[in-house]
Parts: sequence; structure tokens; C-alpha cells
Amino acid sequence: MAVSSKEIEFNFNEDQMRLKIRALEQNLEKVYLGGGQKKIEKLHKAGKFTARERIKLLLDKGCEIQEIGAFAGHGMYEEHGGCPSGGVVVVIGLVSGRRCVIVANDATVKAGAWFPITGKKNLRAQEIAIENKLPIIYLVDSAGVYLPLQDEIFPDKEHFGRIFRNNAIMSSMGITQISAIMGSCVAGGAYLPIMSDEALIVDKTASIFLAGSYLVKAAIGESIDNETLGGATTHCEISGVTDYKAKDDKDALDKIKFIVDKIGDANKAGFSKKEAFPPKEKEEEIFGILPKERNAQYDMLEIIKRLVDNSEFEQYKEGYGKTILTGYARIDGWAVGIIANQRKLVKTKKGEMQFGGVIYNDSADKATRFIANCNQKKIPLVFLQDVTGFMVGSKSEHGGIIKDGAKMVNAVSNSVVPKFTIIIGNSYGAGNYAMCGKAYDPRLIAAWPSAELAVMSGNSAAKVLLQIETASLKKQGEKITHEKEAELFDAIKSRYDEQTSPYYAAARMWTDGVINPLETRTWISMGIEAANHAPIEKQFNMGIIQV
Repeated sequence: MAVSSKEIEFNFNEDQMRLKIRALEQNLEKVYLGGGQKKIEKLHKAGKFTARERIKLLLDKGCEIQEIGAFAGHGMYEEHGGCPSGGVVVVIGLVSGRRCVIVANDATVKAGAWFPITGKKNLRAQEIAIENKLPIIYLVDSAGVYLPLQDEIFPDKEHFGRIFRNNAIMSSMGITQISAIMGSCVAGGAYLPIMSDEALIVDKTASIFLAGSYLVKAAIGESIDNETLGGATTHCEISGVTDYKAKDDKDALDKIKFIVDKIGDANKAGFSKKEAFPPKEKEEEIFGILPKERNAQYDMLEIIKRLVDNSEFEQYKEGYGKTILTGYARIDGWAVGIIANQRKLVKTKKGEMQFGGVIYNDSADKATRFIANCNQKKIPLVFLQDVTGFMVGSKSEHGGIIKDGAKMVNAVSNSVVPKFTIIIGNSYGAGNYAMCGKAYDPRLIAAWPSAELAVMSGNSAAKVLLQIETASLKKQGEKITHEKEAELFDAIKSRYDEQTSPYYAAARMWTDGVINPLETRTWISMGIEAANHAPIEKQFNMGIIQV
């Protein structure tokens, strides 16, 4: 029996996606090693667990977890030896039955020193705790600011000091903060655990002080060892800085579980939840539906059917503004409003052809109204991005695409229900903004391995940059042959493509992670469950819009 071209294309797409997922898994395996096996062994010899081992012991057995920023620092700071996972592990999971954010310094990476990306990742963890009103647990084991890069982490608004400001803000909001000092805790970093509600310290292996013994000797001439200066006995029995003394890492983690177990229940937002059902369509078929080519057409509806309960998706304004799909569904039992870019060529009722992945006047108008509807009904929003931008040209400009796009951006910006963004394919330019990119405060934002984030596509950008480059070279009197032009184009595109990779974005915390498409339902479901801990306190108000 002959195999159809459609089947061949499906199988090809599937193979390509599976290769991407295997690459994702291999990258994660490297990330999980932190500073490497030798550093891990050194930590074990000192009687300490690694950051990931500590988190595993703290979490309830068998609970599902979300790791935030696993690829933070990926490919960055190579001249400093790298900074896997930003030198800190951030996880959302259950501790004594309570959903918590856990932040654990990785002492195998430069002794847990703070790089610029470390600070950014810590702030993201605190942001998640604040937005969702979740308890946050800090497992502290850090040598403090990485001095060669101190100017990039020390004085600015979103630098290291913001963390302690957030400690104070969270305390005033009634968000539980618990710290365990499980290694070094020095200088300004010493404020983090002590600004928590409760602080534990591990005997013999942990210490906390504003200045260590070497600095004390240099500054005031006093000779003293670190244990006497700022060990567990000192701070639990003399200074009163810490609240609990733990025998070892495990004892400290057991004490945290005991404390968390006593926290009272949180008020709920009250999002709709019913019995969960898997999609009727096979989820793995996503791999074959999503094309390898970035400009290829496909039906986003087929992706949605493999993400939602029972594959049931009730479209809102189905026949209008067809380049954006809007509608209601459930994901793992949670009610959601979905806004997704349609990637196939569509035809309006007037007979006009519209390109998939492009936001037109009518689709922007539809999305704006749907966002308002979901805010009215208290339904969380899920954005599925595969967007190349807004439609350009005289017809769109004369039709007011700028004001229609502005309405959508206004609605996304002022939305008060939780928003969750999954970048499936392209995420270009203002399309990223309108479809709830990182700047628009999604509670969680994740990318598939097939994602690409940039101002514009690699081809388009390379053509623009090539024009600039060739014009500059011609001014210098250089003759540009077709071969030279092709060489320049390839070099420019290669450099640009590297910056559009989902790993490049994840490394800089522009997304919370790169995930297997099959993890999407869990990712969104756990996100809504966390968001349900924070009642909506703000009224939805779009403000002034251009009609």
C-alpha cells in the first residue's frame, strides 16, 4: 500500500521534533550535574547534599514539580567557567501537602556565588511567590556576589538588593518565608535568611556573618575562626540571629517540613475545576502536526485538540478574525480561555485571503473582546504563540491596524486573571507582545524546542542587516561580489539564528523554561493550581482605547 505525501510529511515532522526533544533531554542531563561530578563528590565528603538532593528530600514523595529557569545561564559566562542553571535551583512543588516555591543555591557552581543571572532568577522565584501567594523556602549555601561581575549585580533596581526588598514586601503580605542556612551565607546575602519568618542553621557545616574571618582580620585586626564568628551555636545561643539549630542537612529539611505542615489554609481565587479527562486525540501526534519549516502552514486547532480535556474546544467568533483562534476549554479539569495563532491560510467571508500566524484588524478585535470576556467570567487565559507579527501594508494601515493592535495590547496588559503563555513556534516582534510575551506578566511562560523568539525571522533580519553591511563595505571601497554577498548573508543569519533559539531565551530568563510539548498540560494545570491560591483583588479596567 502506497504511503501518501501527507503521511511522509507527518513522519518527517515527527522525526524532527523527536530529535529536538532528545537534544532537550541531553541538555537537561548536563544542567542537572551543576558544577560537575567532582564538585558533587567534594560536597558529599563535607557531609552536605547538593541543591537538587536537598530539594528532593524536602518535597513530598511522588509529587509533580515544575522547575523554573533550568537553562538560566546556558552558554553564558564561558570566560568565567560557566554558570549552569544560574547557580541556583528553583522548583515549585508540594511540601507537607502545601504548594511552595523552593530556592536552593548550588554550591557546586562557583561555591554558590551570585552571578547577574542568579539575581534575576531569584527575583523571578520571588515574583512567582508574590503573584500566587505561595510560601517560599530558601536553602542557602552561597559565597555571595561573584566579585568579577559585581558591577552587574550590585546597585541597580533589579539587582541583588531587590531580593531583600521583596523579603520585606512578602512579609507584609503575609507570605510565609522560611530559610535554612546550609553552608556559607555572607555579606549582604546574610540578610535574606534573617528577613525570612524563620531561619534554621546547620551545625558545623553552615555559617552566617556580614564579614568572614579573613576580612575581620584585615579590617579590625581581630583573629577569630568562622565557626566562632558565625556558626550555629553562636547564632542560636548567643546572638539570637537564627531560630533553630539542625544536626545536618536532613534534620534541617525535616524541621522545614514540620513548620510548613502547620501553615493555615490559603484563601482561594475560585477558578472553575471539574473532573479531568485526557484529550481524545493522541497527544503525541503533535510531533507530526507541527512542521519543521517555520513558514509552513498547519492547523493550530489540531494542536489545541491534543492539549485540552476530551479534545473539546468551543470557539468564540469562529467565523470572524480567523487568524486567531479564541475559545473555551478545560485543561486537566481547569476552565481556560485559549487565544492561539492560526497558522493555516484562511479566507474571510468577503473572499479575502489572510496569512496564518499574522494578526489582522479583525483577529486583534476578536482577541481583545475575548480577553475582556474571560476577565468578566474569572477564567484563566492560555496563549499559544506561533506569531509572525501584525499585518502590514496600506490596506491594514488604512484600516487602523495600529489602533486595533493597541486595543489587544491594552487588554493583555490590564487583564487581571492569570495568564499562561506557551511559545510553540514563531514569536516575532509586536506579535510577542500582543500574545502575552514575558513583558506582559504571564504567571508562567514556557517554550517548546520548536520555538523561536526574535524581532523578526532570521531570513528577514539577515536581509536587512546584509543591506546595512554591504552599504558600509561599499563606502570603504570594497567590491561586493555575489559570492561575497552570499558569504556575508550566511554569517549574519547564523549569528542571528543563534540568538533566536529557545535556549538563548531561557538562558536569559525571557522564558521560564524549554519543555517537551507533552508536558504542556501539566505545566498549565500546575500553574493554575498555584494561581488559585491568590484571590483576584484588582478590578478589570482597560483604560482609554482608540476606537
